[in-house]
Amino acid sequence: MKLALFSAVALIALSVPATAQTVSAPIKAALADAGRPATDTERDAARHPGEILAFVGVKPGDKVADFIMGGGYWSRILSKTVGPKGKVYAYQPEEFIKFSADYGVQLKAVTDAYPNVAGSSASLASFSFPEPLDAIVTVQNWHDLHLKMSPPGFAGVVAKKLYDSLKPGGVLLVVDHVANADPEFAVPEALHRIDPAAARAEIEKAGFKFEGSLPLLANSADPHTASVFDPSIKGKTDQFVFKFRKPK
Repeated sequence: MKLALFSAVALIALSVPATAQTVSAPIKAALADAGRPATDTERDAARHPGEILAFVGVKPGDKVADFIMGGGYWSRILSKTVGPKGKVYAYQPEEFIKFSADYGVQLKAVTDAYPNVAGSSASLASFSFPEPLDAIVTVQNWHDLHLKMSPPGFAGVVAKKLYDSLKPGGVLLVVDHVANADPEFAVPEALHRIDPAAARAEIEKAGFKFEGSLPLLANSADPHTASVFDPSIKGKTDQFVFKFRKPK
């Protein structure tokens, strides 16, 4: 109980209230794209992609990355939002594809279907992007950088690489499942969650400036003690939505 209360208080202290997000016409059009699979559109109400991308400020012509793109949910929306003059770099780590070949299938499906999406499957230690980016989006992934497959401090190394990949003024969006206070990152391996305060601290250490958060994915009924795959909480976890910026 004390841990849950501490985490809740810490998260409130971390949060800078964001104004209501006005979803742009390009983002609305991307969400309405008939090419999106039903398995994606069915999740929109719970995931709030329009408000989140408005929070990031993604617009036509932007160069953006979907970092650890998973099934491609965000890559597809980003592709239609940035349009033909923009570019999306969909990154699926080699480590993930080795774990499950389906990750490679998902990467190929997105790059085959969207001409402005370029795929990459380099290792987490060697990934890079061919040009400076306007924004990087990573959703439900930051805890993965603290799994046992990665050496201690690896997430900080990745944060610095993401920082260096952005243009001055570029934005990093991080969304993940909330854990109770866990400054030593002991929880990610078992629960696939991460302490928001600890995540923010290591990202800021790379040079990023914290700009605020959105409460859209918050769930106060989540005690933060079960794995995100537990049937009792799967699909309903408490999540943080953090926006960081590389100073100009």
